[in-house]
Amino acid sequence: MIQVAMIFAAGRGERMRPLTDRTPKPLLCVAGESLIVHQIRAIKAAGILHIVINHAWLGEQIETALGDGSAFGVHLYYSSEQAALETAGGIVKALPQLKAHSDSPIFLAVSGDVYTDYDYARLHSVAAQLAVKTTPNMYLVMVDNPDFHPAGDFKLDDAALKALDADAGQALTFGNIGLYDMRQFADLPFGEKIPMSPYYHHAIAHGLAGGEYFKGVWENVGTPEQLGALNARLS
Repeated sequence: MIQVAMIFAAGRGERMRPLTDRTPKPLLCVAGESLIVHQIRAIKAAGILHIVINHAWLGEQIETALGDGSAFGVHLYYSSEQAALETAGGIVKALPQLKAHSDSPIFLAVSGDVYTDYDYARLHSVAAQLAVKTTPNMYLVMVDNPDFHPAGDFKLDDAALKALDADAGQALTFGNIGLYDMRQFADLPFGEKIPMSPYYHHAIAHGLAGGEYFKGVWENVGTPEQLGALNARLS
């Protein structure tokens, strides 16, 4: 069973300006509740009670708004970054907190600015399979390509992720919902800005990345117009 999750909330949200000039993007509201609270509630519903949140831009607002998590029935821990360290760098900085709250090396990772009805509980069985592997693997939830990203990120063929130039598979977009192995980040430098993309491609090239296709509600709320349209649909 997954014991700990990480929510990424350190980005500046440039495309969401001017809304994000004064408010961190994960605190923007959808259907009367902030994006990050939607994520917290979904993670809690899956039985995952320990959540690490990284932040940088206006991060103190996130801590003030969410507190220790008791209002949501979870335990929240914060990994403060002076400047956003990107995905892999953020994970490295948060590793001590992730390890402290999990007997397994596998953790759930999600973006704080994604709105979805994905059921995180369905990943418990996958996490158990990943935990016993001798070589760290990853598992990514893929979604249909949004209008702003028509080419997709990777191909998915029989639950295996492949590069876009592979002969077989459907080109899809990474939905910013994944399972990662803490062991993969143990030897990376602490406190440095490290993108995740090279590690995705390395795992795919070596057959160490699996995934699934999710057809449900998924929105990467990137601009004020997208936020307004989503709120209009849900109202």
